[in-house]
Amino acid sequence: MTKDTNFDNLIPYDEPMVQVKDPTTNLQWNVQPSDFSKLCSNPIRKIVDNLQKTTTSSKTLIPLSLGDPTVFGNLHCPDVLVQAIIRNTRSMQHNGYIHSAGSEVARAAIAQHFGRISAPLTLNDIIVASGCSGAIEIALQGLVNPGDNILLPKPGFPLYQALCEAHKVECRFYNLMPEHNWEADLDHMQFLVDNNTKAILVNNPSNPCGSVYSKPHLKDILALAEVNKIPIIADEIYGDMVFGSNVFFPIATLTKTVPVVAVSGLAKQFLIPGWRVGWVMVHDRNNILKDVRTAYFKLSQNILGANSLVQSIIPDVLTPVPESAEEQSLLDFKKRYFTTLEENATFTIETLARIPGLEVIVPQGAMYAMVKIRTDILTKIKDDLSLTQKLLDQEAVFVLPGQCFGMTNYFRIVFAAPHEVLADAYIRLAQFCRRHQ
Repeated sequence: MTKDTNFDNLIPYDEPMVQVKDPTTNLQWNVQPSDFSKLCSNPIRKIVDNLQKTTTSSKTLIPLSLGDPTVFGNLHCPDVLVQAIIRNTRSMQHNGYIHSAGSEVARAAIAQHFGRISAPLTLNDIIVASGCSGAIEIALQGLVNPGDNILLPKPGFPLYQALCEAHKVECRFYNLMPEHNWEADLDHMQFLVDNNTKAILVNNPSNPCGSVYSKPHLKDILALAEVNKIPIIADEIYGDMVFGSNVFFPIATLTKTVPVVAVSGLAKQFLIPGWRVGWVMVHDRNNILKDVRTAYFKLSQNILGANSLVQSIIPDVLTPVPESAEEQSLLDFKKRYFTTLEENATFTIETLARIPGLEVIVPQGAMYAMVKIRTDILTKIKDDLSLTQKLLDQEAVFVLPGQCFGMTNYFRIVFAAPHEVLADAYIRLAQFCRRHQ
């Protein structure tokens, strides 16, 4: 500062002082949370927080409730990711801010990996977010306003409802049919549509159902969307995690007319849910979502971009050099990982099918199974909340009640645990069910 600095140009001395509060008033502290924060509530938390976390059992707790495949320590991310993170950390080139929608190299890699001739993508169609959950929030926020409605699956991932309600968007739940491998009830879906319906959300493969939709069923959903001129939001975080002869079809590859906003990420397919990087992909051949795409880029500015270090390894993960050792290592990893999940799914189906009072809808992918509770057989069990509480208390096995996902008298099992842990849990579950007939 120089000695001739003119402070008169900085401080408006001639403006009168305005007294906002009378200093003699006896004020009391009264700081309240915002109205927005009061609307933020996850249905799982509402239910699970009411469960007693204590157990009278001396047995070790087995949590088959967490949708985190790394929680038991038996499944590890591929070494390619570890080495890439170490290399890029040491380079000191990825410690700063990057474009809020994601680095160009990361977005280009995502577009190259997920783009198809039938569903092309460029880096300008990609917005990187803080995890797939962050991508879902961006996808919703850019499409809906307070008072609008969106069609959501029931049963479905409860975050959809939580985000919609926080933004004062009406949730309309279309039924999934367990007798048809959890396919959407299209008649019910059409019944729910009105002039304020701004999107249909489709989760495939499904959490919590473990279902994988066939090409004809996806085309039927698209036909409904086309007739009603409603875009699709496709949660495809479980992508290629399918079993046996089941095939995952990205829904955007099956239409030339319906705009699709797809979300995905690294979390589940590469066993790094805590690294928090996901993305939005705007499939819009006819430029119907031109303004929405712009809105998505603006929304990404709210968090100034996702983790720059993790973004830096996206090309290593999604677009490795063809026929390189890294590409083969990633292929080997996916084969081992998906085989483990499929074996666990088969073990779960075969074992639970022998337990009286339970019916398992066969999972076709992901890492979840929805199990029906036959209260006519388990006569000492009132409903899914009762079973969940008593099973935790008596056998120290924790599963999520179906009401967390909008489905009474079911519970969800995550079968990513080691085989011996699943075997122990299922023995306890069988003993429990026999006692409660």
